[in-house]
Formats: sequence, C-alpha cells, structure tokens
Amino acid sequence: MTSAQIDAYLRRLGIARPQQPTSEALRELHLSHLRTVPFENLSVHLGEAITLEEKRLLEKVTEAGRGGFCYELNGAFGTLLAALGYGVELLAGRVYDGEGRLGIPYDHLALRVRTADGDTWLADVGFGAHSHYPLVYGERGEQDDPGGSFQVMEAGPDPAGVRGGDTPGARDLDVVLDGEPQYRLEIRPRVLGDFAAGAWWHSTSPKSHFTRSLVCSRITEDGGRITLSGRRLKTTAADGTRETRELGTDDEVLTAYRERFGIELSCVPTVRNPDLTD
Repeated sequence: MTSAQIDAYLRRLGIARPQQPTSEALRELHLSHLRTVPFENLSVHLGEAITLEEKRLLEKVTEAGRGGFCYELNGAFGTLLAALGYGVELLAGRVYDGEGRLGIPYDHLALRVRTADGDTWLADVGFGAHSHYPLVYGERGEQDDPGGSFQVMEAGPDPAGVRGGDTPGARDLDVVLDGEPQYRLEIRPRVLGDFAAGAWWHSTSPKSHFTRSLVCSRITEDGGRITLSGRRLKTTAADGTRETRELGTDDEVLTAYRERFGIELSCVPTVRNPDLTD
C-alpha cells in the first residue's frame, strides 16, 4: 500500500494519519470506518464483480467511494492497518443464524490486531450492527460498548462435536452480543484468498441472505444507525428510537444513497432475483 493510498483512505475516514500504531488510534480508526464506509451489498445486485484482491478493495473504498460486506470491508481495513504498522491477522468465522445454527466455512472475515503498546484486539468493521470499537481479544468477561454488551469466549463443541482446538487457549471463539452468539472464529490466521469461496457463495447462492435483500448501513455521528433497505430508510437514534419511511421515487433513493452514505449511483439497485426474497 503506497503512502498516497494510505492518505486517500484516511481522507475517506476523515482522520489524520496516526503517529504510532497504538490502541487509542485503532479505536479512532475503527469507529471512523463504521461511520463513513457503509456495510452494503449493492455490488451483488448491480452485477459488479467482487474480487478479493487488495488493490481492488482499496480502489472500491477510496476511489469509488463505496463500502462492501465483511470480506471487502475487513480486507481493506486490514490492509490499511498493516500499512500503518499494526500487526494484522485475518480470522475466518461462521455466522450463527436466528436458530443458533452455524453458517458455511469462511462465512465471515474478522481481524486480530496487535498494537505497538502490546495489546491484542478483535477488530470488525464488516458485520453490520456490531461493536463500535474493537474488542479486547484476550478478555473473556463482558465488554461494554455503545453497540451492546459483548463477550469473546471459548466456544463449545460444534454440531460435529469438535471444539476447533486440542487445548484451552487454542480453541475456537464465540463472539456474543447481549447473550446471543453472533459468530464463531477459528484462531488460525488465514490469507485473503482463502475467503474467495465464501464471497462467491454469498454473492450467488439463493440460500445467502445477501442475494435475497438489499442493505446499506452505517453508524451515525450520535451513535445511532441509518439503514437503507431497497426503498425503506430506517434511522435509529442512540437511545433506540426508530423512524422508518418509504422512499417513493428513484430520485429520492439515489439522493439518499448520495447524501446519507456518500455513494453515487447511476441507477437504483433492485434485488437481482425477486423470487428469492422472503
């Protein structure tokens, strides 16, 4: 990653280059990313290729002014952090569904980040509604965050009876929000190309929720969230108050993408195959 690419990325985030790769700087980078680079799956429905190469991911964030889903967002963010001097490892996760079942292998990508001041964090800017700040990787108790109460805890056996490691400290981890497991992480480091099959499945399979719905979402300055799902614009304040309205015209939708998310589109995206919607 060149110095110019770093500067362009930081301009997108609206922050200055940190002097050192510290934990404090990581927290600022993490929150700024969630506020400015939306979690979105528009490429799936616009017919745009999703290519897990660092150059392509950086171009999408810094030149196209777009966001993405976990592989893209955490892939790009991990590249930036490494260029700033952080120790970064990519971790593979499997996401829990609403009935507590685990998704496919390489279902999710998260980051284990080591800082100059000796801390290790779980950073994740690609899971939609999640923690606003990185979580302490080695902490097994509750961690309070504006996004809720989180735990990073040793996972029990999966449906096949496997814990994912032979000894305590080497086993899979469950990331839990307000008592509900969100995803299970393998602690073995991976490379970006390992996630290509997961990205392909999520962008093509009729069983993937990404092919069945449109989403564009980010954290707001007050700690709330704004989400555009098709033509439905939902704003949630930090205190949980919600306002939802339907956008009637294409111009309104395109204006919302531009003004609320910084995304310039030439046409309104629609779900690629309406027959797959719930």
